[in-house]
Amino acid sequence: MSSFPPPVSPPPRPPAPPSWWRRRVVEPVLNILKQGLTPKQLALTFALGIVFGLVPVMGITTLMSTAAAVRLRLNVAALLLVSHLLSPVQLLLIIPLMRLGAQLLGDNIGPDLGLEQLKHLITHNWRDAVHLLWQASLGALLIWAVAAVPVGLLLNFGLRPVFRWLLARQEKKNKAAL
Repeated sequence: MSSFPPPVSPPPRPPAPPSWWRRRVVEPVLNILKQGLTPKQLALTFALGIVFGLVPVMGITTLMSTAAAVRLRLNVAALLLVSHLLSPVQLLLIIPLMRLGAQLLGDNIGPDLGLEQLKHLITHNWRDAVHLLWQASLGALLIWAVAAVPVGLLLNFGLRPVFRWLLARQEKKNKAAL
């Protein structure tokens, strides 16, 4: 027999604090999944949140998301969360959509629409500048509206099986915890 003492295990390390991504994105989404929404409601919430999050008009996302969530009896906070997570993408898409919108509704000046051209128009003829921005914004909104319908439908029906799977997995975890 050996007289060596058994090895001593090191004390457990405290868990690392959750990352920003986990705290601000993953956990809120998981909390939404735990609120008893059906896969159909979750898919519609995420599809509308994505579509409304990409509207090329600043400041209208919250209004559209809230109105749709109340009207369709969806989770308002979930729809707002999804739509506002897409704000960086919305900002990236505004200028290209406005250029295309100006080309669509304007006098074929879309690719040239830029800061220098707008500065020149504002200093020399501000009415033309306002008219150009109005046409570009209206054209961008028209392009978004045409693209939003098929994208929203694809997301809605494509996300349903994903949420069915996630909710079934969540139920298994809850049953195993009991």
